[in-house]
Amino acid sequence: MLFLLALLFSRIDFSTILKSKKPKVKFRTLSEIIDSDTLRVLHDHNAINYFSYRGHVMGFHYDMATELAKHLGVKMKVMLCNNFDEAFELVNKGEVDLVAMNLSVTPERSQRVSFTIPYSVSRQVLVQRKPANWQQLTRNELMQRMIRFPGDLARKEIYVQAGTIHEQRLINLCKEIGDTIYVKIIPGYSTEQLISMVANGTIDFTVSDEDVAMLNETFYENLDIQTPLSVRYDLAWAVAKGNSTLLDTVNLWLETFIRSANFKVLYQKYFLSPKATVRLSNEMVSVIGGKISPFDDIIKEEAQTLGWDWRLLASLIYQESRFNPSVVSWTGAFGLMQLMPETGRAFGVSENSSPKEQIRAGVRFLKYLDKFFYDYVPDSLERIKFVLAAYNVGHGHVLDAIRLSEKYQKNPKVWRHNVDSCLLKKADPAYFLDPVVRHGYCRGEEPYLFVNEIFDRYHQYKNLLP
Repeated sequence: MLFLLALLFSRIDFSTILKSKKPKVKFRTLSEIIDSDTLRVLHDHNAINYFSYRGHVMGFHYDMATELAKHLGVKMKVMLCNNFDEAFELVNKGEVDLVAMNLSVTPERSQRVSFTIPYSVSRQVLVQRKPANWQQLTRNELMQRMIRFPGDLARKEIYVQAGTIHEQRLINLCKEIGDTIYVKIIPGYSTEQLISMVANGTIDFTVSDEDVAMLNETFYENLDIQTPLSVRYDLAWAVAKGNSTLLDTVNLWLETFIRSANFKVLYQKYFLSPKATVRLSNEMVSVIGGKISPFDDIIKEEAQTLGWDWRLLASLIYQESRFNPSVVSWTGAFGLMQLMPETGRAFGVSENSSPKEQIRAGVRFLKYLDKFFYDYVPDSLERIKFVLAAYNVGHGHVLDAIRLSEKYQKNPKVWRHNVDSCLLKKADPAYFLDPVVRHGYCRGEEPYLFVNEIFDRYHQYKNLLP
């Protein structure tokens, strides 16, 4: 019996069993991404990499990834994650294609994902608060009051962002100094938020990449970031382990882009410009104040009467006026909702009306259009796209596109790839001279892009303000 068991176990390939337990990496190749017309990008939500400012979605990595998507000729779909370990899991599960964050390249991480070529270098620094009377101290006196040696961190509490290399670095420092450092994590908090907490006295220490710390130091004068905790390392993006077709293409693009004037402008804009510090305290930054615009409360109230998500209405208002209640277009359209003068008169508003009156009148016009298209498009969510197009170009041109879609055997109740494509054709004499077309020529690209851009921004707003 023992002999048979020994024979049985001798035939088991334990290396195969161990390999089978390793999670299988899934990813979309470059050709699959191109075919889908969408690059799925993972960002972290903070006041540098991805945020909205006065309704405009922006960020260092967001702008870079947008340029990459343009280079590939695809759209970009953004997902958010503020935990780097989760980010690596998501890309290896195939749920995203690219992790576009400030990723420190380490040997351990390189076992998990494939890194691009570096776009920059950095190092870890200790972020601490200067004493209350720091302005009265000499340079030497200030130096003596600050922690300058890793050994002085023994028995101190240091807060770091989850999933960063800062946690592991502090664990290694414990071994190096032969004492305990209490590493604390507040789930969901970004490094920028932790730096702010150091500045306002909520916590005493955090660790940051030096470039991020330098930006925050220009805003919070009471911060000290002069104590390095690591050697310099590369910063890069990441794709799923083994996704060579995407990696090679991104690397070729990065090689050119990081030497371009465009990259220098972006780096200046987000890290070096004095204006960059404004967003670190501005309540119109989604990370700081959780707001899209100064009119959020009014938009929320009016969107409720319309039955829309307020972030969708906010996206429409941004598209029309960039939240400027005083703007007047060359056609005479005015205010936040860019109503034409005759439409404004019909709903009781003018250029001199208050922002609340302007939004309320625009919402009443949207309700009118929704009622108009009720019988044409029964589905309420689908009907929003028809309403937005009509808001931009007039309901007559949208009706023409509906009739064209019926004639050419497309679905007249569905916008995407059906009625929208027929609206685009209204710039072609072969279509705008068709007997079913009653309102003639229309530059259909404008309402087509209008609807798409509003919904794209709406999805971004949902990411930023869930």
